[in-house]
Amino acid sequence: MTNAEIKEMATKYIINTYGERQIALVKGEGAYVWDADGKKYLDFVAGISTVNIGHCHPNLVKAIADQAQKLVHVSNLYYIEPQAQLAKRIVELSFADKCFFCNSGAEANEAAIKLARKYTKEKVNPNKYEIITMYKSFHGRTMTTITATGQEKYHKGFEPMSPGFKYAPFNDLKALKEAITDITCAIMLEPIQVEGGINIPDDDYLPKVRELCDKYNLLLIYDEVQTAMGRTGKMFGYETFGVVPDIMTMAKALGGGVPIGCMATKDHIAESLTPGSHASTFGGNPLVCSASLASINTIIDEKLAENAQKIGDYLKQKLTILKEKFPIIKDVRGRGLIIGVELEIEGKEIVNKAMNYGLILNCIGTNVLRFVPPLIIDESHVDEAISILEKVLSE
Repeated sequence: MTNAEIKEMATKYIINTYGERQIALVKGEGAYVWDADGKKYLDFVAGISTVNIGHCHPNLVKAIADQAQKLVHVSNLYYIEPQAQLAKRIVELSFADKCFFCNSGAEANEAAIKLARKYTKEKVNPNKYEIITMYKSFHGRTMTTITATGQEKYHKGFEPMSPGFKYAPFNDLKALKEAITDITCAIMLEPIQVEGGINIPDDDYLPKVRELCDKYNLLLIYDEVQTAMGRTGKMFGYETFGVVPDIMTMAKALGGGVPIGCMATKDHIAESLTPGSHASTFGGNPLVCSASLASINTIIDEKLAENAQKIGDYLKQKLTILKEKFPIIKDVRGRGLIIGVELEIEGKEIVNKAMNYGLILNCIGTNVLRFVPPLIIDESHVDEAISILEKVLSE
């Protein structure tokens, strides 16, 4: 089928919640994808920070194929070997002692919210339930996680919102401290606000948030759905800033492209989720856990977090040179291979023109270009992307 034929079929049969799209991607390899008409693109979106090891990495393909021939799915009423192995791997690599598996970042955040409230009611104070999140945050698309998301555009039309949330400005410690009350049980934030515009905290912000949580006996929850799995230059975003949370959520790149989410925490907190208090039919099934193990091991074996730091620095340097040449670029910011380019104008037209030249980007908000390519890229890929972007900006 062609791009046009796929578009026609999708338009007829699928609820349009994603806006206007021009191409259908049908093949991927490494840092490149191809559309249904055979055109090749350099992919600097990577499934939105998901395909960290590149498209169709042989390790991932083999893990999925091997597991699919043995067992695709069974219920969590039984022990699942790849799930246990994956939990062990995550615990070995992180601060956590225990994991809960689900299917997405939103589900992982739901689990974190439920755990924070249940733990606090049982072990701290039964009257505490409110969670402070940040303006410009993004935590998912369920009713509870869009409420946790501090952006009104995601709330519109779905009111009333779920109770029990309050917002504070990101990177503003004074405002955060003032938001804490007698009913606060947790503070939930992204180490880097991604959907909010690639907002980077000051060096002392997260350490002081940790101090506030310790002082007021609050849980600190990190939404690492986009920052985990090597993207910031470390395996987890919290390592980049050197501040350990009590609960961490992951998804996107955790599975290398297959749908899996995880909520990880310490033993004494995890004890509050008892049998029957939370569950997921598909969460942590054999297929996705085998894929996730392969993805994590590839990131480690191929030193992709280190590569993200090295090539991320190179990309920021090249983008900064473009900023000096084109006044339309207001700012370049990021960590590792999660970089935002803030523009003085809306970015939609730039994204469309770049796609015409064979570079896939996307725009968050209205004016921040998001650069989240696979972590396997090298300097030649950066040079190719910069060449295309320079051509677009020169028009």
